[in-house]
Amino acid sequence: MTEAVVRGKPGMASVKDMPLVQDGPPPGGFAPVRYARRIPNSGPSAMAIFLTAFGVYSYGMYQVGKGNKIRRALKEEKYAARSAILPLLQAEEDERFVEEWKKYLEEEARIMKDFPGWKVGENVYNSGRWMPPATGELRPDVW
Repeated sequence: MTEAVVRGKPGMASVKDMPLVQDGPPPGGFAPVRYARRIPNSGPSAMAIFLTAFGVYSYGMYQVGKGNKIRRALKEEKYAARSAILPLLQAEEDERFVEEWKKYLEEEARIMKDFPGWKVGENVYNSGRWMPPATGELRPDVW
């Protein structure tokens, strides 16, 4: 809309001819402007959050302690079972070793029969100390 329609005049010769219309405050004035920072008090307090976190942490540590006790008991049971079966396994290994040692001595006697003065089963290092073989196999290259 044009100014002429609003003011009810066919036209204006000058801006000075315009009637003075000025806005003012509403009756009773404007509401005060809120410039202060206001954080709403919604949600749990800091103490409630702290106590909840502490409770969750404490429960977790309690569960870790229970798990450690169970794991320790299982480990002790495993060690007890291994120590109980160890003599049987050692006896079986000793029996296997004696059989292998007999085969080894027979093979050594067969191979060295043409060398006079050769003593079957004698240690060639002459240390005076017997050590079992490290691998569990006496002569893997012969068999």
